[in-house]
Amino acid sequence: MRKFVESIAKLKFNRKRVLFIITGIIIAGIIYYFLSRPDRAVATEPTVIIENVTTDDVEIYGEYVGRIRAQQFVEVRARVEGYLEKMLFEEGTYVPKNQVLFIINPDQYKAKVDKVKAQLTKDKAQALKAKRDLERIQPLYAQNAASRLDLDNAIAAYESAAASVNMTEADLSQAEMELGYTTVRSPLSGRISERNVDVGTLVGPNGKSLLATIVKSDTVLVDFSMTALDYLRSKERNVNIGQKDTSRTWQPYITITLADNSIYPQKGVVDFAEPQVDPQTGTFSVRAEMPNPEQVLLPGQFTKVKLLLDVRENAVVVPDKAVILEKGGAYIFVMRKDSTVEKRFIELGPEIENKMVVERGLATGEKIVTEGYHKLTPGMKVKPVTEADKPRISKERRQS
Repeated sequence: MRKFVESIAKLKFNRKRVLFIITGIIIAGIIYYFLSRPDRAVATEPTVIIENVTTDDVEIYGEYVGRIRAQQFVEVRARVEGYLEKMLFEEGTYVPKNQVLFIINPDQYKAKVDKVKAQLTKDKAQALKAKRDLERIQPLYAQNAASRLDLDNAIAAYESAAASVNMTEADLSQAEMELGYTTVRSPLSGRISERNVDVGTLVGPNGKSLLATIVKSDTVLVDFSMTALDYLRSKERNVNIGQKDTSRTWQPYITITLADNSIYPQKGVVDFAEPQVDPQTGTFSVRAEMPNPEQVLLPGQFTKVKLLLDVRENAVVVPDKAVILEKGGAYIFVMRKDSTVEKRFIELGPEIENKMVVERGLATGEKIVTEGYHKLTPGMKVKPVTEADKPRISKERRQS
């Protein structure tokens, strides 16, 4: 019995000992947890890139397909008939105005001039005789020594002789003109085509009259078509395409892209716009003059045309990366003076390169968020930095 009591007491003592050990382990675990747990993260303000809202003169362009044509295209034709005797130019080269191009055999025209000159000499002699006869008759008639019939005959003979002189002088002018046509000159400066006839060919009104063509290409014309919508938008801004306006600081001009996708260095001035719209295409024709001093542009080429349609002066512009588009419209985050952000809906205008015109919703001098807006909510406080601070911030992040 005694041994049984002792064994019960010993069992109770072991249970207490185990309980104390377990309690100690739990307390030690709790202390270790609180001592070893990481510090609670301190909430930080998001860093965003901001920019000031500015104004700029925004150029608005339209792009079209254009075709180059010569400013002048002249056909060189034979105006008198004869055999082509000489060709005095190299095909495809530049010829100045009045350069001799062809010689048509002039013999028959020289003979005609000589003949008319001889006739003129004869007529002048007859006119001189008729004049002297009249001068002799007039005093005799005054003295009643000659009849009225004699005077009238003398006057008629003189007037007829004088008319013959005038007629022969006109024939001489025409004959000399025809002789001059046997020397065919360039009517303008430009590049000449290949000859259309060979030396020895009968040319003229009854033969082959077209000898060559000359293209004036130091200045070319660029034709392209604009849509009626572009026209209406221009009228809304009081811009009349094809008309110069001295009240503006700019004029509509074009630049063109060549076949190798390079930009032609010269600019062309729009000088004409068709006054009506083509009902079949809904477009109207526009023409511009383009300098071509190096003869780079050839008539007949197709090219891309970029036309300055309008200049928005002092327009509010923002980077397109700062604009967020959603179903309800476009908005942008604007930073207030207390460094909190505001979600501002805006009305957008045209997009030019990497910028967008803001018609309404922003004022000059306001600060907008251009990067880092994906993590923002309206009213959130932010840490603003400028674009110039980006390299420094990136370096600090890499070092940390």
